[in-house]
Amino acid sequence: MENNKYKLTEQGVIDLQEELEKLKTVDRKRNLEALKEARAQGDLSENADYDAARDEQAQIESRIKEIEGILKNYEIIKKDRSKLVNIGKTVTIKVGDMPEQEYTLVGSLEADPLKKRISNESPIGKGIIGSKKGDTVIVKTETGRDVKVTIVNVQ
Repeated sequence: MENNKYKLTEQGVIDLQEELEKLKTVDRKRNLEALKEARAQGDLSENADYDAARDEQAQIESRIKEIEGILKNYEIIKKDRSKLVNIGKTVTIKVGDMPEQEYTLVGSLEADPLKKRISNESPIGKGIIGSKKGDTVIVKTETGRDVKVTIVNVQ
């Protein structure tokens, strides 16, 4: 989070808006029904369903607040036409002796390594920003190891 703003792609903003809408319209209503059913069971002091519904309600409200906060304070990642690795770019890298991998560099909120989206704040993300195709950089991993990362392509 630079400049106290969350860095998001346009799709990231859309995804958050959709999640917020679902939380407010679908999840809240479903949770309210679960609370009503649990209350109807009687004694609330030893009612596991009621406790679970209350916990879920707290999680839903917390996530709504979190998303609303992000959507009040974000910055869209601008399209960058340069050939340098930067947030929003898709890069093909070779880490050590491993096969080449393609990743999209995103803000930390959108990072999802399983979907090939790495954070600009991760060790590799930080290490390759500003590099160009053909560069090799040494990146210190979270475990303290130095790894050689070669930039194969930048799109």
